Amino acid sequence: MKAVKSLYKKENHDPICPGRQVGFIIPGELKVNMSEKIIAQNRKARFDYHIEEIYEAGIVLKGTEVKSIREGKVNIKDSFARVEKGELFLYNMHISPYEQGNIFNHDPLRTRKLLMHKIEINRLIGLTKEKGLTLVPIRLYLKNGRVKVELGLAKGKRTHDKRKALQEKAAKREIERAFKERQFE
Repeated sequence: MKAVKSLYKKENHDPICPGRQVGFIIPGELKVNMSEKIIAQNRKARFDYHIEEIYEAGIVLKGTEVKSIREGKVNIKDSFARVEKGELFLYNMHISPYEQGNIFNHDPLRTRKLLMHKIEINRLIGLTKEKGLTLVPIRLYLKNGRVKVELGLAKGKRTHDKRKALQEKAAKREIERAFKERQFE
């Protein structure tokens, strides 16, 4: 095993894809992207909607908003995105006012502009005009020091779909519980 570790260390390559250069790899350990820090997730979005496609967008913020986001004082639960006049905007995202901010603090529920390529925005215009499709933020995260929003092109679930998802979740939990009890016997 030691010979394998030193081999990876010297040659600096990925054991799965030999042509790809990577940092030092310890076998059995997953390489995690350290430049991303998840700040907020919208778990309800995956329950209420069928997510068809996922997009990444930058967000235009003021200084005190960035500081509040870094502290994790943000809520994207009821927010949504909409295309207006060829630009993408995010509505109802609540960013709490920064505690050390004074008169320069921001409005917590203001509309925020999202940054995407024009081609992607034009594609979203066509897709959101379809019946039932909407843009829902799935998560908010820091990537290389910049705040990013992951948007999902989503179609609303019906009530019976939600019930089915809950039943599947309960069944999976029951199977795991039975399996765990069986292991300890």
